[in-house]
Amino acid sequence: MGVNVAVVEPCNLYECELGDEVFVGPFVEIQSHVKIGAKSRIQSHSFICSLVEIGESCFIGHGVMFINDLFQEGKPAGGDWSKYKHTKIGNNVSIGSNATILPVEICDGVVIGAGSVVTKNIIKQGIYAGNPAQFIREL
Repeated sequence: MGVNVAVVEPCNLYECELGDEVFVGPFVEIQSHVKIGAKSRIQSHSFICSLVEIGESCFIGHGVMFINDLFQEGKPAGGDWSKYKHTKIGNNVSIGSNATILPVEICDGVVIGAGSVVTKNIIKQGIYAGNPAQFIREL
């Protein structure tokens, strides 16, 4: 953990890295092999699975779910780490409440609308929303 990290209990944190001035709300789970950049905020009831990297100054709304297992064989990957996928979130990204983020890369300066499902990489700054999330407009 970095300096001035605030964690509101109860929550589950294991073998993750939290940068300086990160805030983690209650009822959050952050699994192993997760990195969260400085000054990012993780709101309550969010789930950040293994192999997720979140940049600096990001906002993760309430109830956001990150996914690392695509059930490619019609069942959970189980203990086979080679079947799990990575997610990388850039800096200054805001993700609205109840969004679902599949294994993707999201560039800097993106806003994801509440309830959206991100299924593909986002390489252009702007606002995205819907299921699947689509570009709405520039910021």
